[in-house]
Amino acid sequence: MTTTAIQAAASLWWREITRFRRQRSVIIGSLVQPLIFWVLIGWGFNASFRPSGMPRGVSYVQYFYPGVIMLVLLFTAIFSTIQTVEDRQEGFLQGVLVAPISRATVVFGQALGGTTLALIQGLIFLALAPAAGIWLSAGAIGAAAAIMVVTAFALTSIGLIIAWRIESTRGFHLIMNSILVPIWFLSGAFFPAGGAPAWLGWIMRINPLTYQMAALRRALYLGHPNITGPIPRFALTIPVSIVFAIAMFALAARVASRSTVA
Repeated sequence: MTTTAIQAAASLWWREITRFRRQRSVIIGSLVQPLIFWVLIGWGFNASFRPSGMPRGVSYVQYFYPGVIMLVLLFTAIFSTIQTVEDRQEGFLQGVLVAPISRATVVFGQALGGTTLALIQGLIFLALAPAAGIWLSAGAIGAAAAIMVVTAFALTSIGLIIAWRIESTRGFHLIMNSILVPIWFLSGAFFPAGGAPAWLGWIMRINPLTYQMAALRRALYLGHPNITGPIPRFALTIPVSIVFAIAMFALAARVASRSTVA
């Protein structure tokens, strides 16, 4: 990337941070909603619900915790990328595209902004790990943060793929919820693939988010692999997660380059 492109991407990144920081309702919503899910579902099902395939000695509150972190990243990706639709409506996006930079640079700046916001939110929620009975080492925190960066970049890129094609916020929410929420449910966040019916298990195994979910779960239990249960190892989950993130960004850049912004 040229110096101009780097400066442009950095400016867009900082704009996303600044705008998100000023919207307190978005900050609260992206944290409170997953927290409510965790409290109501995790503790509500803890005594009476134990999915087949869940590791022994792990409560449902503990099992569901990594899935809620993933939900925090997902909600932040939705809230941050919807700004692209609003930028088009307000004319800001048209002004940016007049600048002598590629649309891939614009998408990169937007993706970095959404990734940073999701990482900050995820790290805040990570502080609640002791409430789930998970005691994190410094290595586990670092590994989990790295996985969250890759996952957030992929989810934000998916949001940008939709945002660059959709002209209404209502349509954006409808499509994003129809895509991201199902793949989150089928990522092993809510129940293990090992306890699902055969046909559903195969869907979960071809879901890229399943491998990011498995990587995050292993990162949280770094040094205690037996607690995670029979999920894919880092040797598989890390390459799949990185390739998926790169592929989603490349697709977002391609969609942006072909989009007509009126």
